[in-house]
Amino acid sequence: MPHTVELACESEIQTISLDVILPLKQLSPTIKKTCKYQRIVSSIEELGIIEPLVVYPQKDQEGTYILLDGHIRLQIVNDQGLQFVDCLIATDDEAFTYNHKVNRLSVIQEHFMILKAIKNGVSEERLAKSLNVDVASIRKKRDLLDGICPEAVELLKEKRICGKTIRELKKVKPIRQIEMAELMISSWNFSVAYAKCLLAATPQDQLIDEEQKKEINGLSADDISRIEHEMEGLERDFRMIEETHGKNVLNLVIVVGYLKKLLDNARVVRFLSRNHPEILAEFQRLVETRNLQDPESDASIETSQDEA
Repeated sequence: MPHTVELACESEIQTISLDVILPLKQLSPTIKKTCKYQRIVSSIEELGIIEPLVVYPQKDQEGTYILLDGHIRLQIVNDQGLQFVDCLIATDDEAFTYNHKVNRLSVIQEHFMILKAIKNGVSEERLAKSLNVDVASIRKKRDLLDGICPEAVELLKEKRICGKTIRELKKVKPIRQIEMAELMISSWNFSVAYAKCLLAATPQDQLIDEEQKKEINGLSADDISRIEHEMEGLERDFRMIEETHGKNVLNLVIVVGYLKKLLDNARVVRFLSRNHPEILAEFQRLVETRNLQDPESDASIETSQDEA
């Protein structure tokens, strides 16, 4: 018999009076000064409420609702003097926010969304007003990937990379852009500082402007040349380690499994504790290791697109 999935909310949106919605928390007065708050205000003024509030009907007070999600949006529509707001009716009273279930947009994804909006006829001025930024900022986002090869874009499109890092990539030729993107992903480092280090280690013939000298504060031409040479060696070593990493981890998993069985034998443990306590301690440390790989390497991207 197939299992049915219970919906977290009723399927239809209802328009509810603000007077009967009871928030679960009070917002700090300083929140109105934040860029995040002002951006939501601009979006609501320009486009209205896109994501309905989530409420749950109170059992002991008929006709009233507890606000589970959308405290900032509720505050804004209150300040605007509105009397009603669109809401989703939750089927249970668990407080949550959808934003904990989704990933923050990367700057590359944002770039594509802006291009799509412009293609569909939305003006740059309206986009800027909706996002509470100036038109120049929208144009920078629009032109973000000019000069970046498609292969590098594909590698970085879902990564948390900033616009300044992408601007460093624009200074090198496509093949080097791909190499730099792969190195950033392998080391999980998308910072501007790391991009500048990779740029400093880039041979002159791989720069877009081969005639332009690389100038780095505090470093002479000899220092830069030395950095290039050392980074080439580091990149080779890094790629070699990357190629063997998977095999080494698999071997380690097998070894740890064998050690677990070994340490389940009381006679073996007794022998090691008497004759080789240092080896026993090391074996136990390996067996008790929770993860063989760094748990942070696959950490999910925190989300905070809107608010609770």
